[in-house]
Amino acid sequence: MKYKRSERLVYMTQYLSSHPNELIPLTYFVEQFNQAKSSISEDIRIIKHVFEEDGIGAVRTTAGAGGGITFHPEISRKHAEDIVKGFKEVLGTSDRLLPGGYLYMSDIMGNPALMNSIGELIATMYKNEEIDAVVTIATKGISLANAVAGKLNAPVAIIRKDNKVTEGSTVSVNYVSGSTRKIETMVLSKRTLKEGSSVLVVDDFLRAGGSISGVMNLMEEFNARIVGVSVLVEAKEVENRRFKDYTSLLKVSEIDEYNQSFVVEEGNCLEYIDNNK
Repeated sequence: MKYKRSERLVYMTQYLSSHPNELIPLTYFVEQFNQAKSSISEDIRIIKHVFEEDGIGAVRTTAGAGGGITFHPEISRKHAEDIVKGFKEVLGTSDRLLPGGYLYMSDIMGNPALMNSIGELIATMYKNEEIDAVVTIATKGISLANAVAGKLNAPVAIIRKDNKVTEGSTVSVNYVSGSTRKIETMVLSKRTLKEGSSVLVVDDFLRAGGSISGVMNLMEEFNARIVGVSVLVEAKEVENRRFKDYTSLLKVSEIDEYNQSFVVEEGNCLEYIDNNK
């Protein structure tokens, strides 16, 4: 079957978008469309121009026998602002406040469209890092981790709080919960994460940071390098937080359970994007 250029462009755009951060040999498209390399190269130049002009991402070509095309998702600064603004509006409703100063976020974590947008934003923040896996803690962080990993084309490593027979051999550490001050356990299967991996840690909410500190300790057992920590929401008014090097989309403060009120403001994610262009 002979494809028109418009048809090739549609197919190639879809294929690149669904295979981010993956080197695709030029010969794949040559054989797929039975076209000369020069024609496919021109198609790629058109896609590259549109992607970069519209802030969709970067398309990079690699020359040589082992070369090809790689699509790196990357949203524009304006798109990132819109995502943060929309998320702020969703989070800011007063009926989210739960006893103990916690926020109800299950509907947010279960919103595929919102998670997909936030996944694009976090992937853009860490676009310059080599990431072998996205690490999170079960269960609330799983949908966020999957959204981010989908944009990075990286596997997800899920840390659990109990050992299951289906996990095989595991590594575990004890840590002190920042909110309850109780000693708890984290467990990760040895098969889930390769030794020496570079990982991005994501979570839904950051308070004192005890859980994230536990994750960091567990990553040391795998000799993993943590390239970043990113959370959806952080509690702003927290003293003696165990670490300070992280990104957040939003901050909450002035939590008043009696009046069912709290203040939501932007986190440092947009500033991080600006500093890592």
